[in-house]
Amino acid sequence: MAMNLGHQIGTLSGKQIPTEFAAGEQPSSTTASPSAVWKSPAGNLRSNSPQENASPPMLTPPLTPNSAGEWSYLINLPMLRPDLSVACQAFATSSPLEMTEEEVAGTAEWTDGGRKDEKKGVSVFVMMPLDSVTNGNTVNRKKAMNASLHALKSAGVEGIMIDVWWGLVEREAPGAYNWGGYTELLDMAKKHGLKVQAVMSFHQCGGNVGDSCTIPLPKWVREEMEKDSDLAYTDQWGRRNYEYVSLGCDSLLVLKGRSPVQCYADFMRAFKDNFKHLLGDTIVEIQVGMGPAGELRYPSYPEENGIWKFPGIGAFQCYDKYMLSSLKAAAEAAGKPEWGSTGPTDAGHYNSWPEDTPFFKKDGGGWNSQYGEFFLSWYSQILIEHGERILSSASSVFEATGVKISVKVAGIHWHYGSRSHAAELTAGYYNTRFRDGYLPVAQMVARYGAVFNFTCIEMRDHEQPQDALCAPENLVRQVGLATKEAQVPLAGENALPRYDESAHEQILKASSLNIDGSSNDREMCAFTYLRMNPSLFQPDNWRRFVAFVKKMNEGKDSRRCLEQVEREAEHFVNVTEPFVQEAALALMP
Repeated sequence: MAMNLGHQIGTLSGKQIPTEFAAGEQPSSTTASPSAVWKSPAGNLRSNSPQENASPPMLTPPLTPNSAGEWSYLINLPMLRPDLSVACQAFATSSPLEMTEEEVAGTAEWTDGGRKDEKKGVSVFVMMPLDSVTNGNTVNRKKAMNASLHALKSAGVEGIMIDVWWGLVEREAPGAYNWGGYTELLDMAKKHGLKVQAVMSFHQCGGNVGDSCTIPLPKWVREEMEKDSDLAYTDQWGRRNYEYVSLGCDSLLVLKGRSPVQCYADFMRAFKDNFKHLLGDTIVEIQVGMGPAGELRYPSYPEENGIWKFPGIGAFQCYDKYMLSSLKAAAEAAGKPEWGSTGPTDAGHYNSWPEDTPFFKKDGGGWNSQYGEFFLSWYSQILIEHGERILSSASSVFEATGVKISVKVAGIHWHYGSRSHAAELTAGYYNTRFRDGYLPVAQMVARYGAVFNFTCIEMRDHEQPQDALCAPENLVRQVGLATKEAQVPLAGENALPRYDESAHEQILKASSLNIDGSSNDREMCAFTYLRMNPSLFQPDNWRRFVAFVKKMNEGKDSRRCLEQVEREAEHFVNVTEPFVQEAALALMP
């Protein structure tokens, strides 16, 4: 999930008001008790005016994407003390820093302590920068990467997550795979003893907040999309979205004699053949991309060119000829051929709010009509079928390799408190006040023994704009219950970069899965932290991160508070300070 951080966290100036639902709304069974939230008297989320001046209550500034690439997020790091010049020397020689036996022992104690039972605790992975592999198929900032991996391993991190970009590996021609930088990067992970979650990224990088670089789809795929623009997702106004090939043509031979699903399967098979010596040992998970940002959803809220702004409801993406053909067939099968010519035309625009639209309004809205139920069932079902086709291919390719398969689902928490859940509906999740839209997804994932990966784990309800009825905690709870019923493992990610204790505490709480009074033996199977960058290695952030990893590894049965663990982390942080500072220096532009 990607969105503007300034829109996600409430401002600290202004008048304190209680959280409440809109007039006439009744809280759902998953709604938490209202809590206070601060709002700026001058700000109005319905306004079209810029909101860049919002001040998030965070201990560190948010990451700011720029044209220089993901490695150049923050350049004003604290000045290093003279006694840390050894880090600069080590960076120049690119050789590991030597540690005394006492220091090594201290590091080992911190890394290994607290995991009394391998089955307890939540392993932490860290997302690598999006541009970890360059357009020239080499490792980007190799010295920085090596120092950073060293630091992460020392902190007790289980492993890293790497985007394996379709647009880089198979860029020039069908079946011509260049694994270049990935071979080197995976070898580096193995050398440092880190596990790897490899993301099969069949989407474009660029167009969402946090996308600090641009990696389009393969050249030959874009050529086919230029010849037939209906291969791209399309909204009702004819706007094309080229982030991901439309699922309407999943099984059609539209890409140089292959279908999109065949292309994805061939890519995964080539990955397996090239890295079979690492599968099950270093590479422990394959996350299969299924849509924009790698998530199983439609590109209903594209930020590129300012099309969508948080917390707009988004727009349906079913107007290319292949999707409309599927809709027509479904309508005829339902005995309602008049419903098959187009999708809803009264569902507002990208930045509308539910009550502004005839289709999504709470009373008499089209979403709750016979037509609405038909359309939304079709729209969500073909998304699930898309996921099933790709999961089937992935399961076949990686059978008996020892790796887990996972699917990422977006945490669309805005307008969650409304009856229609409009933003979720446009993204393809048929979740309303009266219907659970995540259980069918969880059941599909469970059929293939895969992992359900969910975002927005770090968010609290009261931090979000309450006039948009945001409820990330309630959403995470609903997903937790759905995955429990489907008996599928649940993993998590934070949706936005956060380094403060409040976010860490919320992640710890959510990952414990204490959601219904009977989850004593259940925790998330893993958590992936977004993302490795210079901010992570700033002294205060690093100290908090090390304590957070330790607490996650200890598991839900630990009685120690985060502050206590953080105090214990001080010695470890001091011992490892040289190569952590080396990582910070190396990551600077």
